[in-house]
This record gives sequence, C-alpha cells and structure tokens, in this order.
Amino acid sequence: MVCMKKRTFLGFGVSLAGIHILPVSAQGKFPDRPIRLVAPFAPGGDVDIMARLWAKYAAPHLGGGTIVVENKPGAGGAIGAAEVARARGDGYTLLLGSTTTQIINPRASTNPQYDALKDFALIGMVSMNPTCIIVNPGVPAQSLKELVSLVKANPGKYSYGSAGSGTITNLTGELFKLQGGRLEIQHVPYKGGAPAMQDLIAGHVPIITPILTSAVLAQHRAGKARILGVNSDKRLKAAPDIPTSIEAGIPDMKVQVFNAVFAPDDTPREAVQALREATRKVRSEPAFLQDLEKAGAEPFSDPNEEKFLSEEVARWTQVIQATGFKVQ
Repeated sequence: MVCMKKRTFLGFGVSLAGIHILPVSAQGKFPDRPIRLVAPFAPGGDVDIMARLWAKYAAPHLGGGTIVVENKPGAGGAIGAAEVARARGDGYTLLLGSTTTQIINPRASTNPQYDALKDFALIGMVSMNPTCIIVNPGVPAQSLKELVSLVKANPGKYSYGSAGSGTITNLTGELFKLQGGRLEIQHVPYKGGAPAMQDLIAGHVPIITPILTSAVLAQHRAGKARILGVNSDKRLKAAPDIPTSIEAGIPDMKVQVFNAVFAPDDTPREAVQALREATRKVRSEPAFLQDLEKAGAEPFSDPNEEKFLSEEVARWTQVIQATGFKVQ
C-alpha cells in the first residue's frame, strides 16, 4: 500500500499525562531539535485537525522550536501507530492517537501490529469528538427514525462509508445497524473521513458515520449533506440545533472519540514531564478552547485520564463483542 505523506512545519511541542513509570535517560534540555508528530490518518480528518491544532498551541511552551506533523494513513490508523510504537523512545517521535488506534483497532484486529497498552505511554488527552450519522440530501429521510424505516423497507440497498476498516467510524456504523434493529447496510471503507465525505456529497455513498468536525458541520450548513444525529449524550455547543441520536430515537447510540498524544513506552521521564507541562498550559488557553469548539470538538475535562482510558477500554470491548466487529 502506498501512503501519501504531508508535512507541515509548526512550532515545537507535545504533552499531557502518562500511564507508565518511565526511565530517566534524557540528556540535556528537552527539546533541542524538531519533534515529529505522526497523524495516522489522511489530511483533513479529525485526527489531522487535532494534531495540527495541538502542535500550534504547544509550540510556544516547548521553546518555540519545530513540530513536524506527518500524515501516515492506512489500515485504520494501524500503520502510523505501529511506526511510532517501534520508534526510539526519546521524546522526538510522537503519535496523535485516538479511540481507533489505541482501543478499537488493537482489540478487534485478527493480527494486531502493536500492543496499545504496553507499547505506548500516554502523554495526555487533547480533545473529545462525537461521531455522527449523515446522509446525502437525496436520501428521503429527514430523521434517524425515517432512515431506519427506509433501510428496513429496502434491505441491502443502502451502504455507509467510514474512515476505514477497523476505525471508530466503522464501529459507529456497525453499532447503528445493531441499535436500529440489525439493519442490512453494506460497509464501504475509505482512507479517511475527508474522502468519505467527498463521496457522500458526490452521491457515490448515501450514508457516512464520520467524526464530527468543523468541516463536516460546514457541509451540513451548506446543504451538501444532512446530519441526522450526533452520537453524544448531549448536544454540541457548536451545533445546538442538531439532535443527539439518542434524542432521535436510537438508544445507547453514544460514540465519543478521544484524541491524545502518545509516545513510545520507554520515553525518558524528563521528556514526558516537559510534554505534560506544555499540554497542561495549552488546555488552559481560551484561544485553544475556542478553536476546539470551532472544530466541533469538546475539551477533555476528566481529571483522571488513566481511569477514563481504562473505562473506555472496558466499554468498547463489550461493544466489539456484541457487534462481532473484526478487523482483518
């Protein structure tokens, strides 16, 4: 598989909270050279947006140096994540990981390329985004209930697009099929949320289940796509007019996706502490919080990141088992 790369040079930085006790081995002041942040999905999607937004605000708190954001899409994020897992643990190669790369893909894969718990140290959470259910304007459904009825009346006729096999957006589609009454909808995988949206607008796929971003909201407001439900337990500040999927009649349709910075597990303590401190400062900046809202994201507010991650592992493991979800 050939993966397209896109590099953007931003300020220096990376941080948040860690899971493991890390060795003391850093030499000199950290950082003293550019940091590489891998975004394991195509440009334009949620992970890519959050990587660049985090880098922008972290840079000034890490000496104003350089972060190279590099897109490494493929295999539902597993290609980029595996590359970081194998990288030297020196604080200069990081991953903008997500629910997909750190929970879904490793647990649903028949041949996992890395161990998300053992191979990475959590630097810290960046944001939370829900997924959503969107249709092409030509689909004759104005609500989720109408979409469910339409699919049931036409079994096998409709398909949904996701950001790729094994992604949280793929699992969102499978959960919707289950919660809607075991709907017969074919899955069409893409190499990211942006390509899936392009095909939805063009009419090549009638339904997609992407992570909600500012770009997704823009297409909805322009009338090029129609969001029927946001998969959150409450309406978003950025889109208070759009109902949650639970409100729209699909029980337990909650898919909150985290984005976070990770490092190889053996990253030195000094580097982790510098990255954590920079991220702590980033998350307290009003401009950063405003940009999160504009992007359709929510700030991460749980003070116990390790507990949150453990609870998410348990919750999604149950969903994976209930849906029979597999990544080949």
